[in-house]
Amino acid sequence: MNSDEELVERIKIREELARREKGEKLFSYYPDEGPLRRELYAKHMQFFAAGSIHQERAAIAGNRTGKTIMGSYETTCHLTGLYPSWWEGKRFDHPVDVWAASDTGETTRNILQFALLGSLGDIGGGMVPKNNIIDCSSRRGLADAIDTVNIKHSSGGISTLAYKSYDQGREKFQGTAKHLIYLDEEPPQDIYFECLTRLMTTSGLMLCTFTPLKGLSDIVLRYLPEMAVEE
Repeated sequence: MNSDEELVERIKIREELARREKGEKLFSYYPDEGPLRRELYAKHMQFFAAGSIHQERAAIAGNRTGKTIMGSYETTCHLTGLYPSWWEGKRFDHPVDVWAASDTGETTRNILQFALLGSLGDIGGGMVPKNNIIDCSSRRGLADAIDTVNIKHSSGGISTLAYKSYDQGREKFQGTAKHLIYLDEEPPQDIYFECLTRLMTTSGLMLCTFTPLKGLSDIVLRYLPEMAVEE
């Protein structure tokens, strides 16, 4: 790479960092060109596109492979209606009701809340653009944790994001219909199927991103049936 090309690369990186500082992190991911250009993320593109066909999808991979970035990026696109021009996955042309959950309240706060919204002192520093965040309500009993968020959708309406955790039990996953449920970390089977029930009337989406720490569990085999061992 010559000096001119290096200069261009540096400028692009600075522009991307500036967007993130302004609360526009979403727009810095998967660009046409540059060091983070989307052609380098073929698996991510396949995952997004599969949403146009499959209700249930899982990114099952090792740690530090971008699973949560991928999940939070798609979740943000649906919450805001701000789909990139290259998007081939499912689209919602109306506000959506979303759950995002992980195994514990602390994990949900430290990973999913941070990925989507940023830290409590820097709301808008996550994937959801700062200008789209209307307001947040706190979760009782857990310091610095958020319960629900109202988010502007491009249609003019308001989407709702609610945080949950598996340690609350299956009963906390009962209730009204949802358009999208994002599970970061492998869920217990009873919670998984309770979540699926919430999607029945909306043609909604189930997104899972996790490392298979439990081995060939029922949830893993739901996505990878060929891995089942015959007795």
